[in-house]
Amino acid sequence: MSQAHAAITGVQGWVPDNVLSNKDLEQMVDTNDEWIKTRTGIEERRILKKEGAATSYMATKVLEGLLEKTNTKAEEIDLLIIGTVTEDYRFPDTANLVLHNVGAKNAFGFDIHAACSGFLFALNTGAQYIASGFCKKVVVIGADMMSSIVDYTDRATCILFGDGAGGVLLEPDNEGYGIVDAELKGDGSGAKYLHMKAGGSANPATIETVKQGMHFAYQEGRPVFKAAIHGMSSVIQTVLERNKMTNEDIDWVVPHQANMRILQSVAKALDFPMERVMINIQKYGNTTAATIPLCLWEWEDQLKKGDHLVLTAFGGGFTWGSILIKWAYTAKSK
Repeated sequence: MSQAHAAITGVQGWVPDNVLSNKDLEQMVDTNDEWIKTRTGIEERRILKKEGAATSYMATKVLEGLLEKTNTKAEEIDLLIIGTVTEDYRFPDTANLVLHNVGAKNAFGFDIHAACSGFLFALNTGAQYIASGFCKKVVVIGADMMSSIVDYTDRATCILFGDGAGGVLLEPDNEGYGIVDAELKGDGSGAKYLHMKAGGSANPATIETVKQGMHFAYQEGRPVFKAAIHGMSSVIQTVLERNKMTNEDIDWVVPHQANMRILQSVAKALDFPMERVMINIQKYGNTTAATIPLCLWEWEDQLKKGDHLVLTAFGGGFTWGSILIKWAYTAKSK
């Protein structure tokens, strides 16, 4: 018997109700709606404002919805992996908080830090637990409360990010559906362009690090922009060539929603028509690890069993990658 693939058998997303529009940002920093839309494609983003709520709150909403949607009991879950850079605490892992919230007493969980590539890295990790036979039901969630680490006086970054979460259920499949291949990359030389300066062991939190604004996300846009286009284009091409496929064999490209110009440039580099590229950046902005599963959630009713999807992302550090999926189900009509 061939090794089982890890198939996505359900997808769920959740975003806060509170909307932060470009018009709202005009009142906060020196910017305007047209400037933001022209350079990023973003019109609005969601912000979690519920008192006491953090990333685990959004991830819990996703897991609760996913369990209900797939008729899965909490105690059936073997593993939860969360991709995030805005964990509730340095420890314990947010995944364990979420498992506790839903009563998943038979599962273990952990977080993966790979910035905007977090969902991809977590998805491929979860797939290995399925393929090895160690787990039967694995949930992978990308969730980030970026509003907690954004400087809303910095117009270069505050226009980009929003809060949200999305996730999938992975189960074994022996019919050829599921995750087919992956290409994941990392390059620490890119850390200087996209990082958080303080909060880790290199620069532990002090009064001075807080005063100096070192606990906000820091980005140098131009080198990140160039690296993202090259990185995502190259790993997609690698995965397609390795599987003897062309862009004509791909039904959907599901890219990390970082910047509309990046998405357009990647599509152009690979000759993918934009109508086959999932895009929702205009509504949610960059939700970091949540962007890809939020796209899958919104496009779920358009996906058919047997469709080929290419997921791709690029994140701080640098991290980047691509995953090829043969979709395992046709969603029931809503």
